[in-house]
Parts: sequence; C-alpha cells; structure tokens
Amino acid sequence: MASFKITGGRKLKGEIVPQGAKNEALQIVCAVLMTKEPVTIHNIPDIRDVNKLMELLVDMGVRREKVGEGSYRFQADKVNFDYFETPEYKDKASALRGSIMLLGPMLARFGKGKAPRPGGDKIGRRPLDTHFTGFQKLGAEFIYDPNDAFYTVEGSKMKGAYVWMDEISVTGTANVLMAAVMTEGTTTIYNAACEPYLQQLSKMLNSMGAKITGVGSNLLHIEGVKELHGCEHTMLPDMIEIGSFIGLAAMTQSEITIKNCKIPELGIIPDVFKKLGIQMEFRGDDIHIPAQTHYEISSLIDGSILTIYDAPWPGFTPDLISIVLVTAIQAKGTVLIHQKMFESRLFFVDKLIDMGAQIILCDPHRANVIGLNREHKLRGIRMSSPDIRAGVSLLIAALSAEGTSIIDNIEQIDRGYQNIDGRLNAIGAEIVRI
Repeated sequence: MASFKITGGRKLKGEIVPQGAKNEALQIVCAVLMTKEPVTIHNIPDIRDVNKLMELLVDMGVRREKVGEGSYRFQADKVNFDYFETPEYKDKASALRGSIMLLGPMLARFGKGKAPRPGGDKIGRRPLDTHFTGFQKLGAEFIYDPNDAFYTVEGSKMKGAYVWMDEISVTGTANVLMAAVMTEGTTTIYNAACEPYLQQLSKMLNSMGAKITGVGSNLLHIEGVKELHGCEHTMLPDMIEIGSFIGLAAMTQSEITIKNCKIPELGIIPDVFKKLGIQMEFRGDDIHIPAQTHYEISSLIDGSILTIYDAPWPGFTPDLISIVLVTAIQAKGTVLIHQKMFESRLFFVDKLIDMGAQIILCDPHRANVIGLNREHKLRGIRMSSPDIRAGVSLLIAALSAEGTSIIDNIEQIDRGYQNIDGRLNAIGAEIVRI
C-alpha cells in the first residue's frame, strides 16, 4: 500500500492540463464492444480504473493498440465468451465498478451478458436495480446467483419499449441506452440522465450508425439498428478534476491556470465555486484562478446561510461535493453542504476536524462548515483515503496545512487522478510517494 507525504503551506503557480474524463471513459471504453470494426479513442486518462477496464477488454479478446499519448485503437472482432465463465474474469471484474457497463454492449451485440457484482468506492448504497429493470423492460431475462454473486442477462428476445428510469442514474441510463441501440424497434427512455458523459456517449454511438435523438435532455428516442461501425472519438476533459484544481488554488492561495477546460460543458460548476467567493477569469477555454488571500461565502438574499447540494445534471455534480466542502474550510462565512445521493460520502470530515477545521457533521448527508478565514491554519496529520474524491479533498487540505501530512491508501486517489503528485509537484507542490 502506497502513501503520500505532503509538505504543506506551499503556494503553487503555473499551468495544469486536466486529464480526460474518468466517468466518460468508463462508458466509452465499454462501447467498443458494440462493433467488430476498429474504434479509436483519444484523451483516455492514464488512471487505475480505466487501465484495469481496458486490460479486462484485452483479456476478453479485444485487440488494443496505442496510437499516441492517451490514444488507443480497439477492435472487438474476436470476443472470447468462454472467458466470462472463468474465475479470473470474476476476480478482475468484481474489483471494478465500471465493469457493470459491459452488460449493455454485450446484450446489444451478442444478446447475452454476464458480470459479477462490481466493487468501487465505499460511499454508501449504490444499487444496480435501475440497470436490470431497464434491461427487463426491453424484454431481457435477468438471473442473479447469490452463491457466486454473478449477474446473468439473456436478451435474445429483446424488443424496443418504453423505459422509465426510476432513478436518474448515469451508468444505468448509459447501459440501457447501449442495449437499446441495437434492439429491434423503437425505445423511449424517460427520466434519463443527461450529463455531458451521456451526451458524449450518444454522439459517439450516432457516429457509429446509431439513431438516438433527444441528446442532452431527459427524454431519449432510439430507433434500433442491426449493426454499428467503427469511429473516432475524443473525450472531454475531466470536469471533476477541473473543480478540484479550482478548490486547490483557493485553499493554497495559489495562482493557477487550468488549460483546455471545455468551459461550456462545465455547467454550473464555476458558478458554485464563485458562491464560495473564489475569483476566476475565463481566458478563451482556460480558467485562470488568481492567488486569493481571502474569499467570502455568499449568503442568500434574505441573509440566511448558503446551502450547496448535489443534484442530477444540470444540477451540481455529487463528485464535487467533497471538494466544495474542503474548500469552504478557509473561507469567510458559513455554508451547509448537503450530499443527497450517497449517505457515506461525508464521513471523511472527521479527518478534517482533526486537522483543525470547524465542521459539524449533522447526519450522514449534511455538514455545516464554519470558515476559518485564514485566522487559523490546518495542521498536518496522518490519515487514510476512503474513496477517490475524499482522497483528493484530503490532499487539498494537506497542501494547505502547516507541517507534514501523510495520506495512506492513495491507490484510491490513483483510481481517478492521473499522476496527480507529479503534475502538482511541477507547479510547486511537495508531494512524495512512499
């Protein structure tokens, strides 16, 4: 198990380029299974979760060729279905939350799919019912064996149908969408997630020959086609990493320019950070964060305390709630952070409290942050990363703290952030991987 040793209190300065979007990559990489023709994908992040998923595809028989930095060509013309019955497949797929995204493409192209119960972040219940209910509405048969924790879906009799998503799930919508694209007839998906990741997936599938309309809304119409063709696709920059860098700049009083952000795709993310008092300047497609000695949390028109909460897109993404929380620690003012979607995601605040933050954890979903306004510095401690986003939040806190911190279990951070220590060290941080 690796750790980060962080020397805090350093002000950073320079330019940083966000990686490709992790959450988009997990969908896009699985979609290469939907055609036997070559598919080229650019801007794939070099992170643990995505690399493990690509290795799993290679084990299935998908050919992968690196054609440039962050660019790969895939061809799934010889998929080995016997591999899905092996203990190796179960072990590898169960360690990846993203492996559940293989089911939609397998159903679409081969009429059957099999996957173990996947792993991922320990951030509370993340039920998969939405995925399987959607498959069943298309006519698939679902079998779950509790003895070996395997999901099996048989889709040889699938037909287009009306699918109501009982949860606005990004991965659930993507899975059902991919299954429907090559299902005979017309499928309507209502209450669909509409995040930029879903829009990107839909655009990629349409470029392969799919017939999807309503892209960007919560109502998708799909006319089933018999086959898809190869394509070339470039992924968006990671909006969660962009938000993380905004929070990092504010907490460490650093001057940072975030390059190539695809600002129109960020939705309300910049506006939420502005509510914390963080200044930023859009320079073309770059975001410049000036060094700020102080930043003040906005209050509501009637003077009451600001609440920041997560919501389905175009609301504020839940993956940035942890970042906003840690950024508020050194602000002037008070903010209530309401994490609605995952009941265990705020439990890492006990480590921030140990560092000197003034936070009241009201319940598993809400935390009240009373900003220190730089009157007191956080102090370095030893802590452990419970999940990807909490891990980076702790890293931001450590970089702003006085003294030395050690963060254990940084494999969690590596799952979602590409060479984060190397890139931050290049602009003035002092992070040692031990």
